[in-house]
Order: sequence, then C-alpha cells, then structure tokens
Amino acid sequence: MNSILEIIALIFIGFIAGSINTIAGGGSLLTLPILIFLGLPPNIANGTNRIAILFQNISNTAGFKSKGVSTFPFSIYIGISALIGSIIGAQIAVDIKGETFNKILAVIMILVVGFMVFKPKSTQIMKEEKVKGKYLWLSIVLFFFVGIYGGFIQAGVGFIILLILSSINNFSLVKSNAIKVVVILIYTIAAVAVFAYNDKINWEVGLVLAIGNSLGGWFASRWSVKKGDTLVKKFLIVMVIAMAIKLWLF
Repeated sequence: MNSILEIIALIFIGFIAGSINTIAGGGSLLTLPILIFLGLPPNIANGTNRIAILFQNISNTAGFKSKGVSTFPFSIYIGISALIGSIIGAQIAVDIKGETFNKILAVIMILVVGFMVFKPKSTQIMKEEKVKGKYLWLSIVLFFFVGIYGGFIQAGVGFIILLILSSINNFSLVKSNAIKVVVILIYTIAAVAVFAYNDKINWEVGLVLAIGNSLGGWFASRWSVKKGDTLVKKFLIVMVIAMAIKLWLF
C-alpha cells in the first residue's frame, strides 16, 4: 500500500463488497478486478481476496447469530462438503496462467451480471424446510461442486448458494443468507491455506481489504439494506461490464 488514500479507498470498496456479499453475492466482482488493477498478479489477487472473504464471513456469522438466526447442523454438513471441493478449486486457481484467469473472470462477471438482470422476481412463500434424507444428501453433493467453484474464483458463488438453498431446501432468504456465510467461512479456510502454502497472498493488502469487508458484512447481516438493492445493483452492473471489458483486453 503506497498511500493513505489507497488504504481508505480499499477499505471503502471492501465495505461495499462485504455488504453486497451478505445481501446476496457478487462483491468479489468488484474486489478481484480492483486488486488486479492495483498491480497484483491475477493468482495473487485471487488469493488475497480470500483474506477479506474469510474475515467478512466470521463477522457475518457473528452478526446473524446475534440476531438469533441459527443454521446448525445443516450448514456444517454442507460446509464440510464445500471445504473438500474448495481444496481442488483453489489448487486449480493457483496453477492457472494469469491471462487465462483474466479471461475466465471476465466471462464469469458477464454471466453473473446477466443472472442479476434477468432472474425472475422471487416471492417468498413459506414452505417446509427440506433438510433430511435425500434432500440433505443432494445438497451435500451439490455443495461439493460449489466448493470447487468457490475455491477457484469465489465471484458470484453467493447467487449459486442461494439458488440451491431456496429451490432444493426451501429456506427463506434470511436463513439462506445465514447458511451461506457459514458455508463460505468453512470452505474459505481451506482455500486460504492452499493459496498461502503456494505463496499467492499479499497479506498487507488482504488485511486492509478485510477491514472493509468485515464492517460491510457486520452491517448487512444485522440490518437489512434491501432498500438500497436497486441502486447497488445498477452500480455493480455498470462497474462489472466496464471491468470485464478491461480484463478481456488486459
């Protein structure tokens, strides 16, 4: 970090990303490209981002717990499955070439934005939660693949998790978000270990970003910011499209 201004800007961006991640997902669509633009090689930017994600989800989990939202033991079962997958995904991310990673990230960013724009409005209907038997085992299998994706790139994984939990297990949005942060916390521990072992983390930048992500996650997990969803979504769409074009031509 070269200046106080950069530190403040990174904390602010982290706060926005942490809030977005907690509400639904997609915060890494902002932080990953910005870390690359700050001069970090793509693999190191990917690893560095996990430090912020780790601290953010510790904060998120504490925030949801303080409001009495409990997700155990279901979140532990699928979290362990995702953790195993994340080891595979993180190792792929470590080995991939920087130029290839940039192009994959650009494509994923566009796909996630497309999902954000065109996904149908969901109307929450109270249904019985499905957390036993075949639904539990189906979730465990699916979250293994979620872990591979999350370990590899992280960006947009929140949308995938919410889709599975709402459509397969019939969880409400609030409880789905609470489960999501526990699962991401669990598998990010493994992802951080893989990136750290391969020396793919800039700890100084990651810890500064983590301050912002943690504050944003704590705020969003305790107080609903859904009234600001529309504005955040528009801002995110514009930024992601611009950054995806830049990454593709990088």
